Amino acid sequence: MQLNFSQQMKMSQQMKLAPRMIQSMEILQLPIMALQERIEQELAENVCLENPLGDSEAPGVEEELQAAREEADEKPIAERELVVDADHENAADFERLMEMSSDWPEDNYTSGSKPSSNRIDESSDRQHDVIANITQPSQSLHDYLLEQYGYFSVPVEVREFGEFIIQNLDHNGRLQNALPELMQVYGRTISLRDAQQALANVQKLDPPGVGARDVRECLLLQITPETPHRDCLVTLITSHLEDLAQNRLPLIEKKTGYSIEEIKAAHQELLNLNPYPGAGFEVRPVQNVTPDLFVEQDDHGHYVVRLEDEYTPRLRISKKYQQLIRDGADAQTREYIKRKIDSAKWLIESIEQRHNTLKRVAQAIVDHQTDFLENGPEAIVPLKMQQIADVVGVHVTTVSRAVDDKWIQTPRGLFPLKRFFGGGTVNSEGEEVAWDIIRLKLKEIVGNEDKNDPLSDDALVEELAKEGYQLARRTVTKYRKALNIPSSRQRKAY
Repeated sequence: MQLNFSQQMKMSQQMKLAPRMIQSMEILQLPIMALQERIEQELAENVCLENPLGDSEAPGVEEELQAAREEADEKPIAERELVVDADHENAADFERLMEMSSDWPEDNYTSGSKPSSNRIDESSDRQHDVIANITQPSQSLHDYLLEQYGYFSVPVEVREFGEFIIQNLDHNGRLQNALPELMQVYGRTISLRDAQQALANVQKLDPPGVGARDVRECLLLQITPETPHRDCLVTLITSHLEDLAQNRLPLIEKKTGYSIEEIKAAHQELLNLNPYPGAGFEVRPVQNVTPDLFVEQDDHGHYVVRLEDEYTPRLRISKKYQQLIRDGADAQTREYIKRKIDSAKWLIESIEQRHNTLKRVAQAIVDHQTDFLENGPEAIVPLKMQQIADVVGVHVTTVSRAVDDKWIQTPRGLFPLKRFFGGGTVNSEGEEVAWDIIRLKLKEIVGNEDKNDPLSDDALVEELAKEGYQLARRTVTKYRKALNIPSSRQRKAY
C-alpha cells in the first residue's frame, strides 16, 4: 500500500450564527422579569450603557477604565502591538460610529417605547411594599412536633429516639423507613421495645396520622372510638382500599357483609380523613406571573396588543464616553470604549427587536383568536405556529421563542401565549374544530350522563358523533384520562 501526501482546495458552505444573532434570540426568549434582570446586569457591567431615568454615572467607572489600562500594560509587547494594529484596522468602523453618535439626539438610541418620569419613585415604592409585606416564616412540621413531644414524661432513651424519628419524617409527616432500619442508622443502641414506644408516642401527636409508615396506617391513626361507622371504616381501610378506588361496592358487600348504604356512608367518612397530615405545614412560594402583553379594545372594537414596558428601563449609550473619545483618548482606551459601545448597541437593538417581534406575533395570534376573546374558550379555533410565522414573515422557531414563557392579559383573563395554539379536527360539516372544544364537549356529555348507567368509552364515541365529531375510541379514552374523568365503572352510582 502506497501513501501519498497532497494538498487540495475544497469549497463548502457552512451556516454559523453570529454572536449578535445569538444574543438577539436569547433576549427574545426571555420573559419580562428575566429581561429586567438581564438589563440590570448589563448596566452593572457595561460603563457605556446607562439608564437616563436612573443614575447617569455608574459607580466605579474610572476604576474600571484604570483596571483595563493596567491589564493592557501587563500584556507582553507582542500582544500590545496586536491591540494597536486592531485599533488601526477598526478605525473606519470607529469613525463611522462616531459620525452616527454625533447625530444622535438626547433621547435617541434608547430601548423602550414609553417614557415614565416617575418610574424611579414607583420602583422605590414597590421595593418598600415588598419589604413591608414580608411575613415571618411559619413553624415547620418538625418544630411543631418536637414542641409537643417535649411534654411526654419518658426515659431519656425513648425521648432521644423519638426526636430522631421526628427528624426523619418527610414533608407529609410520613415515616419512609421501617423501624429496624431507623434503629440501625440511629448510631446508638436502643431496644426494640423502647423504639416501639417512641414511635407510638410520635403517632399520638397532632396532626393525627403523623409517624405512619404507609397510607393505611396513616388513615387508621385518625380513627377514634367516636368516628361514625368505625368498624366498617376500619374494614374498608384494612382490606378494601383498592376496591373502593375501583368503585366495586357490590364486591365489598359480598365479602364484608355490610350493606351498600353502610359502605357508602363509611366511604364518605373516609373522604374526611387526610392521607397527608403534614402537608399543611409545607410553605411553597407562590410564583407571581407578570404579563408581557395586554390586550385592549380600541374605539372601533378591535383588539390591540400593548407591550408591558414598565419593568424595562430605557437604555442609551453614555454621552460621557463619547465625549471622552472626542477629547483624544489613547488607543487602548479607545478600543476598550469601542467594545463597550458595541456591546451596548447590540443589547439595545436586541431589546427593540424583541419588542417588535413579540408585538407582531401576539397581534397575529389575537387577530386569529378573536372569537376566543369574544365568546370564551369554547370558541377557540385550531392554530399552529407555522401559520403565525407565515403571517409575521419569520421562521417558526422565532415564533416558538417569542411565545415561550410569555403571558398575555386579556379581557377573558391571564393566559400563556402557548394557550392559543393547538391542533384540531374537521367536523361533519367540514369545519375545523379545536381539540379544546372537543374536550369541553366531552366534559359536558359526562356531566349530563345518568350516573346509575354511565357511558362507556364506546358510548361516548357515539355521543360525540351525534354532535358532529367523528373520533376514534382510543382518542376519546386519551382525552378522558387527560381530563381526569374516571372510567364508567368508577363513575357508576349505587
